[in-house]
Amino acid sequence: MRTSIAAASAAIVLGSMLAASNAVNVPPAGLKETPDARNARMAWWRSARFGMFIHFGLYSTPAGTWDGKEVGGVGEWLLQNGKIDPIVYEKTLVPQFNPVKFDAKQWADLARDAGMQYVVITTKHHDGFALWNSAVSEYDVMATPFKRDIMKELADAVRADGMQMCWYHSIMDWHHPDYLPRRPWDQRAVDPQSYPRYVNYMQAQLKEILTNYGKIGIVWFDGEWEDTWNHSWGKATDDFVRAIQPQIIVNNRVDSGRAGMEGFSKDEASRGDYGTPEQTIPPNGMPGKDWETCMTMNDTWGFKSSDHNWKSSQELIRMLCDIASKGGNFLLNVGPRGDGTIPPESIERLKRMGEWMKVNGTAIHGTEATPFPRKFQWGRITQGVGPLSGRESTTLNLMVFDWPADGTLRLPGMSNEPLSAKILGASDRSPTVTRQGDTIVVSGLGATPVDKDATVVQIGIVGKPAVEPFIIKPDGNGIITCSAADAIVTGSIQYENRFENLGWWRDTASTASWTVQIPATGKYHVAVAYACNVTCGGDFEVSVIDPDGGGTQTITRNLPPRSDWSDFINLAVGNIELTAGTRVISVRAASKPGESFINLRNLTLMPLK
Repeated sequence: MRTSIAAASAAIVLGSMLAASNAVNVPPAGLKETPDARNARMAWWRSARFGMFIHFGLYSTPAGTWDGKEVGGVGEWLLQNGKIDPIVYEKTLVPQFNPVKFDAKQWADLARDAGMQYVVITTKHHDGFALWNSAVSEYDVMATPFKRDIMKELADAVRADGMQMCWYHSIMDWHHPDYLPRRPWDQRAVDPQSYPRYVNYMQAQLKEILTNYGKIGIVWFDGEWEDTWNHSWGKATDDFVRAIQPQIIVNNRVDSGRAGMEGFSKDEASRGDYGTPEQTIPPNGMPGKDWETCMTMNDTWGFKSSDHNWKSSQELIRMLCDIASKGGNFLLNVGPRGDGTIPPESIERLKRMGEWMKVNGTAIHGTEATPFPRKFQWGRITQGVGPLSGRESTTLNLMVFDWPADGTLRLPGMSNEPLSAKILGASDRSPTVTRQGDTIVVSGLGATPVDKDATVVQIGIVGKPAVEPFIIKPDGNGIITCSAADAIVTGSIQYENRFENLGWWRDTASTASWTVQIPATGKYHVAVAYACNVTCGGDFEVSVIDPDGGGTQTITRNLPPRSDWSDFINLAVGNIELTAGTRVISVRAASKPGESFINLRNLTLMPLK
């Protein structure tokens, strides 16, 4: 019933929104934008690649506790996870919110020095509290002892540092009396007709933050998944914010069509300029689409004093490289403490990332995804504009995680003429780049990396990258090895560097595949190297597909549980008759008893005599 109320009322609310927007004499943008205009609007964001997320609000003060007891879950969900009455939450925390050590310049400088180019802060999270001076609500920062407009101070500081100021704004609002659905423990009377009034209130607040603080780069919506929000509301709100600031970028959470934490919209009708994978990196990126991974440094977005599960600086740097190599942006979160200071663990990691970016930032900013269809076990690749004048060229940024023992890197299947090579941060080294058959070879790199987290080797090539489709060929013994690093994956599956495996295999629809060259017709023995814990495993299905329409052959083998996710074993799957030619090997979990399936290191096909 609530959804139908929302749908019926959206057109009425939209009319009032657009009437208000006409005061600034800007027509709504809607879907009338040309591809060229969209590309121009998205250009700064696509070039930026790296931004800071900030979760700050009333929840920052109790830091994950209530009545002296720790509340489970993430810090900013304190009201929900603690089942706290919204009015009690307000009356308790508003008088306590006094971040006297808040320093907008320090926050902005930290982001700039880390190599970030935009900042997204929670103007209002799900608890409904506004961090700015709102004319339509007394539940805002001016009602606290602090009485300073945090959004104004931060916007000024961020722009002074040459970055884009961006707003997060929650659609869900646990505090507002007209928001539906209510939390089960909220005993306030419910008016089923109230939701359109709430949307009007939300739009009034959006108008404030989009008219009183200058040019805003992004409105980062969230909390759209409850059944009261739908496509009609999403269209209305997208049109509304674009009417006020036509050049603004809006994420896909403005609409109701997001497909879970993977972050992409279910259909093309959904509004929003880019997908929002949360706490995950798409295994192959999302070719042809704009996307941004948002991620925490530990396990929580808002500050929680008990959360010490910090990712290492190396892990974060390599995540940035991985995301950029797939054509995405990295929105990395900090959760300031209640006094306004950023935790030292966050500062330490951002400073290290800044050191790395100062030397290697050209491998991230302004780059595009790797031209190679395969992953390289030694690291990741981005591409940018070439360094040479007078002829078209491309720069390939080889971000090396695992330094080659022989000081040589190889890029197979590339037909471009190599031009030059250098190692960023190592003017004393003089690598050379040559062609050997269909492979570009970079040699003379030295015995040790320049940076233990990721050393960037830049090579110049003539023209735009021309890369052959990656086909796995047999070794000298006729054995075909399909490694995890070379797989094309769909669904939840992710490549994990630690054990060089495919993990996070959450469902039976996710697949991993390889294109291989079968050298001769005959029978082949199929085996896998895998690990899992005592509750996982399941039926492993291997399909061999003839891309020219010659049919599909399938074999299935149960992979029994192991002792641990690092307990790898080689196990025979079975024998299969294959004909010579190019084939696609595709694998999936035909069934799985546990939450996940297996960690797959490789699959091999060995010819039988």
